[in-house]
Amino acid sequence: MDRQQLMNLLPHRDAMLLLDDAENQNGEAVGHYTVRGDEFFLQGHFPGNPIVPGVILCEILAQSACVLLSDVLTEGKLPVYTGLNGVKFRSPVRPGDTIETRCRLKRSKPPFYFAEGTASVGDQLCVTAEFSFAVTGA
Repeated sequence: MDRQQLMNLLPHRDAMLLLDDAENQNGEAVGHYTVRGDEFFLQGHFPGNPIVPGVILCEILAQSACVLLSDVLTEGKLPVYTGLNGVKFRSPVRPGDTIETRCRLKRSKPPFYFAEGTASVGDQLCVTAEFSFAVTGA
C-alpha cells in the first residue's frame, strides 16, 4: 500500500499519517517511514539533536498494525489505542532514518485487537511494544 491507499484505510491525514508504505506479508504488517527532519514532532525535540519521540514511534507501530485489519476498517470505523504494554525504547531514531515496522495480531475480541510489534532502522532495533486498540464507529 502506498500513501494514497493507506489514506483509504486509515483516518489519519497530513502530518499524522506516519507511514510511507505498508503491506500485509502473510499475517505480519510491514511498514516504512522515512524521517525527513521537518516533522512537527522534531521541533524542540531536541534543538541541535533531533530525536523522534517515543510516543510517535508507538503511533507508527499502531498505524502499521491497522494494515492487518483492512477488512474491519470499513468506512466510518475508527481505530483508537486502548493500551500500551511492555514498551522498550532501545535506540534513537533521527532525521534521515527509515523506520521499518513489523507487527502481528496476537488475538482479537472485536471490537478489541491485541498486537505486538517492533520498529527498526537497518539492523538496529529501536522499539518493541505490545498494544491494544478498539475499532469504533467514527
